[in-house]
Amino acid sequence: MKLFLSLLLLSSSVYATSLPVTLEVGGAAVYGTELTPEGSRGKVPVVLLHAGSGPTDRDGNNRLLPGPNDALKMLAEGLARHGIASVRYDKRGIAASANPLWREDELRFDDYIADAAAWAARLRADARFSRVILIGHSEGAQIVAEACARAQVDGCVLLAGAGHPADELLRDQLAKQLPPALLAENERILTALKQGQPVADVPAPLQALYHSSVQPYLISWLQHDPRKAVAALGMPVLIVQGTADLQVPLSEAQALAAAAPRARLQVIEGMNHLLKMVGNDVELQRKSYGSPELPVAPQLLDSVYRFIDQLAR
Repeated sequence: MKLFLSLLLLSSSVYATSLPVTLEVGGAAVYGTELTPEGSRGKVPVVLLHAGSGPTDRDGNNRLLPGPNDALKMLAEGLARHGIASVRYDKRGIAASANPLWREDELRFDDYIADAAAWAARLRADARFSRVILIGHSEGAQIVAEACARAQVDGCVLLAGAGHPADELLRDQLAKQLPPALLAENERILTALKQGQPVADVPAPLQALYHSSVQPYLISWLQHDPRKAVAALGMPVLIVQGTADLQVPLSEAQALAAAAPRARLQVIEGMNHLLKMVGNDVELQRKSYGSPELPVAPQLLDSVYRFIDQLAR
């Protein structure tokens, strides 16, 4: 693998080395970025960062949002300042990892789990690293919870992750948005998909959610329960949730914690879904979805750093 070295600068002092990395999975390559802290002596812990749903890239940015937010990039850089290495990558079919070999109708939720487990296995075999921790954000939290079990890593961190299966979440969310007739159609479609049956006649208003090429992915995703995934983990688990999250309520993190009593639940007052501190400020909430100016919550960095530090004790 050819690597091109670059240096990240902070106040004119070098704090991390950045280099591109690739991993062959499913007949093609996924592309990522590795950050390693400068000046460290001996082995260092390493984190694998997994992005959320849809076309979200390694930095936490999504082309469907008004602009970049750089949440995962900032998290990786913050961890590097604490002496923790990281790898973050574009999922199959996303950003630099887009490839005609990976058609949407052939993608499965289990593919993402397998890819994360493969990255983790590679990091475990790397002599530079002392401990391997997986961190998943939003949908990525469920993915890494299952990948953690497969790869037998040292720690698992779930950020703004759902505590219920996807069909339950979709029912709850759409119950507040759809008129009765469409709500009945939504129930018909979800029931069929849950049973592994594709649906041909999807009403136009629901096509964005249930178009034919995405149904195989949804069918595979609906077979997974995040509560069962986290309950099966034997390594230390940190569950982090912000109180200003408009997409995932605190009750979801509490459901995860209830399924895994040994896990640590960290609630960060005022943090939103993009891991930024916005409190009750509507303008800051809006800005966070289209601007990288807001940093990730310092409390988040502190929680993750302390969790990783305690793994060595």
